[in-house]
Amino acid sequence: MKKIITTFLIILGFYYTSTAQTTSNTEFGVNVGLNMATVNSGYYTNSAYRVGFNAGLSGEYYLSEHWGIKAKAIYDQKGWNDGFISGPNVDYTTNFQMDYITVPVMADWHFGRTNNWYLNFGLYAGFLLSAKETAGGSDIKPITNSTDFGLTTGIGIKFPMSDNAKFFIELDGQDGVNDVFKNNSGSTIITMRSSINIGIAFR
Repeated sequence: MKKIITTFLIILGFYYTSTAQTTSNTEFGVNVGLNMATVNSGYYTNSAYRVGFNAGLSGEYYLSEHWGIKAKAIYDQKGWNDGFISGPNVDYTTNFQMDYITVPVMADWHFGRTNNWYLNFGLYAGFLLSAKETAGGSDIKPITNSTDFGLTTGIGIKFPMSDNAKFFIELDGQDGVNDVFKNNSGSTIITMRSSINIGIAFR
């Protein structure tokens, strides 16, 4: 899976480089990153994070020198460790692994002397690809909500590589607003995810 995603991103990078001169108001990007994911339930945030990765594509339309609208499509590994399964005949600790395609849409503010710093904020929707718990090896996708909605923010900096390409480093975070599980009779469980990403932007 990782090799397929990497190959796909490299191909898209070459394509965007070859077409950059015709899209001066539009910037495209490819990135990979390290995820730290967990959940929040009421006033309690689980401290046992799932460490995963993400890989994404992005496109930004510049409204002005300082502002743009950015959208992404991200393969996103979320979940949490040291959770638990409980029921009439079962009660055990397990890790939860949930993978999504996440689509954020954000306002992007560029600042600094050369506008290479940027800050973004907006909304995201995540579409569930798979969900399982590791102790019992069970597929829990049938009891998991198929979408994850929430808020996203990020900050990053770009380093020029050429007239049409920049290397970037960014930090971003996602906070869910809807329950992970269907028909949950207990406290609402919502996703939380932070990541550090690197990539290349083509314009």
